[in-house]
Amino acid sequence: MLRLTEIIGTASEPHIAERLHSLSHRGAVEYVTLRREDTSRKRLHVFTDRGTEGAIILDRSEQLANGSVLLLEEQRAVVVRLEEAPWLALEPRDAAAALELGYFCGNMHWKVRFVGEYLHISLQGPRADYLERLSHLIADGRVSVVGNE
Repeated sequence: MLRLTEIIGTASEPHIAERLHSLSHRGAVEYVTLRREDTSRKRLHVFTDRGTEGAIILDRSEQLANGSVLLLEEQRAVVVRLEEAPWLALEPRDAAAALELGYFCGNMHWKVRFVGEYLHISLQGPRADYLERLSHLIADGRVSVVGNE
């Protein structure tokens, strides 16, 4: 049984995202899917999407979230996914901004969906991490955040 005793970081942190991207090309990223209400628990018996049995045993100060990385080794990683990921909705100012936003999201390997004129990004970590990465587009008005999802 795999013992997962700490949260190393989130999948959206640049240095972790690079390592996860590399591991994903080798099929070496495993995901533990949790219900949102399980994120406050400190002890969980889990199975990854590959069938690996594990025990999450966290300190009281740690809080599981969508994109929490529980294991990051040379040959394998284990990442938390929530059953329904939150989405960040963005509205580009014009066609040029839409192209730039789409290009940027593609380079970041973010999961996106299109709803009308909006681009939605599946949040695999804290919303603030994504807003920070998008700040160059938001600051000058090329892209606006829609709602407070």
